[in-house]
Amino acid sequence: MDRLKIGVMALVEQARAEIDEITAEEAVKLADDKRCLVVDVRDIRERQRDGFIPGSFHCPRGMVEFWVDPDSPYFKAAFREHDRFLFHCALDYRSALTVATLNRMGFKGAAHIKGGLQRWKEVGGPIELSPSPA
Repeated sequence: MDRLKIGVMALVEQARAEIDEITAEEAVKLADDKRCLVVDVRDIRERQRDGFIPGSFHCPRGMVEFWVDPDSPYFKAAFREHDRFLFHCALDYRSALTVATLNRMGFKGAAHIKGGLQRWKEVGGPIELSPSPA
């Protein structure tokens, strides 16, 4: 029995049609803009293993909706303090779904980095590595 009406890749493609995507090259240029916040939706273990964009804000995918909503007890002020938000994950599937959800919530200023951290690294974007555990 087929349990799905739509597969995950179809959801991602639908999301991409609805959201603002920027290239990794554009994101590298915007990353130093103080009005812009780069938001990493990857799991903490991915950040520790693969590094992260310097200055990026870690917001696990499972908490995004709660952290951006000012009426949520989990709200994070970082989402009030910036004008533009560049979401990314490892490739760009999770960030596309994230931004599509935020758009439905009425959140303004969100885009995602096409190609994710992988593409960021390919275009020479800076990466910070987590210190090794002692």
